[in-house]
Amino acid sequence: MTADPLLLLGEVDRATARLLRNAAGLTAADLAQPSLLPGWTRGHVLTHVARNADAMVNLLSAARTGEDRPAYASSEARAADIDAGAGRDPGRQLADLEASAQRFAEAAEGMPADAWAAPVETRQGLLAAAVLVWSRLREVEVHHVDLSAGYRAADWSAAYSQRLLYEVVSDFNARTGVPAMVLRCDGEARELVVGERDGAPMVSGPAGELAGWLIGRTPGEGLTVSPGSLPTPPNWR
Repeated sequence: MTADPLLLLGEVDRATARLLRNAAGLTAADLAQPSLLPGWTRGHVLTHVARNADAMVNLLSAARTGEDRPAYASSEARAADIDAGAGRDPGRQLADLEASAQRFAEAAEGMPADAWAAPVETRQGLLAAAVLVWSRLREVEVHHVDLSAGYRAADWSAAYSQRLLYEVVSDFNARTGVPAMVLRCDGEARELVVGERDGAPMVSGPAGELAGWLIGRTPGEGLTVSPGSLPTPPNWR
């Protein structure tokens, strides 16, 4: 999958359209049901995706203007906004999701070429603004799965799944205490190694299933492991 933010915008548009179609079919009772995220309903998930779009708009604005503009006013304000919006009726949830996605699209399309290299302060540290489009795509795709409304990690494209997989492996290799493992996507010769290769179990399967399992969105039922049983990945993000 390309790293070019302008080319990735099409992927964001398509992922957002899938989420909007799914969200449009949810009733008030559906939105009150638990999501895959502990303590969050589906309403929390949809509100979070909307507020994430606005956070990305803030960071794109900071990159474009050079002003100090954080993604969120504070962690407390972020949590309060999500809680406040979680119980809204389906029409308001959907309208907010659509409008916030449009604001993000317009902000990204209005970025001058040189602004994409500007550093912005994210929850993961200082990153180039060019990374924000991938970050938005990841948020939409992962939280669509979190909605627990029929969209699964297995539905992710191979290109998206592999990029997410590489990112998670890199993140895990920067930590301590992560169980060693060797990962192989079906149909791919290249292997990804977490920790020390010697004696580590080989975990194989579709890229989406591997990525979903590593980030705690699937139990790994579609994967094979040898020798032994599946390791237990740490919490992701």
